[in-house]
Amino acid sequence: MTGNARSKLKLLLLQKMLVEETDADHGLTMADILERLAAEGVSAERKGIYRDLDLLRDAGLDVRKRDCSPVEYAVGRRDFSLAELMLLVDAVQSSRFITQKQCNLLVGNIKSLASRSQCALLDKRIHVAGRIKSKNDSVFSSIDVIHEAMRQRRKVSFLYYKHGPDGEPVLQHGGKPYMLTAVKVVFADGLYYLEAYSDSHEGFSDYRIDRMGRVAVAEAEATRSPEIARRAQEDSEYQYFGRMGGEKVVATLEVAPDKADIIIDRFGSDATLAAREDGSAQAVVPVRQSEQFFGWVAGLGGTVTIAAPERLRNAYRAYLQRLLDA
Repeated sequence: MTGNARSKLKLLLLQKMLVEETDADHGLTMADILERLAAEGVSAERKGIYRDLDLLRDAGLDVRKRDCSPVEYAVGRRDFSLAELMLLVDAVQSSRFITQKQCNLLVGNIKSLASRSQCALLDKRIHVAGRIKSKNDSVFSSIDVIHEAMRQRRKVSFLYYKHGPDGEPVLQHGGKPYMLTAVKVVFADGLYYLEAYSDSHEGFSDYRIDRMGRVAVAEAEATRSPEIARRAQEDSEYQYFGRMGGEKVVATLEVAPDKADIIIDRFGSDATLAAREDGSAQAVVPVRQSEQFFGWVAGLGGTVTIAAPERLRNAYRAYLQRLLDA
């Protein structure tokens, strides 16, 4: 190996050990660095290491001296803080649309952005109650195919299944592929959905992407219309209970005292709250009239009630009566 090659190898090894083994709370002494380089068969001296550290700083690596005895060298600022990496790990581990295998792979990639000591902290993650993982590992590739179909302005074809009473998947549409115009991909309640337009039904429907199979770009051109263009640009307001259909309604809710957090947790900044003299609150929220919304209200045991509009109140009464009749 030429002297120039050895010098480049030394610089790469130095960068690797600093990135992998150091952080704001953990460093390497000069003796540590020389020992690790020697173990890799690379001889070095202190003056050369000082020059290499300066080169790494010039290249943008935040190499700092730690004020201790003996002096330690460490990477201070990283692309992601430990708190940000923890947030990413939690988000991946709690995601329903990815399989456990994909979860482990993604967490491993996230951990590669941390030092070894930080990786140990990332392993001690919070418990996500009721965590459910998808069994379909093709969600990402299916989304890519859907976007490619939209880019080419062609329809997308796919098989679609639901689970039968025995828990086994049952193909829908008589086992034949759907051939639809993809409108947009939406993420709601931890799952990805395709909103698509059907020529035969002249309407829009949602399909869970993790329940799709054999997703492909079709030869047929996508259907184009002002309504499809409008739906493609429309935001996802009124979507707080999954991708459920139903008439868009601005509902007025009566909220019991000390229960405003329930509204904020569900609707966030889309809720308009007003305090009442008795300590309760009135909330105005955008929803879709659906059984999922009614079920949410019923599950709150009377702490949240529907005040207006009257047609929504009547529909809720009819929903409760159907439950009693059943």
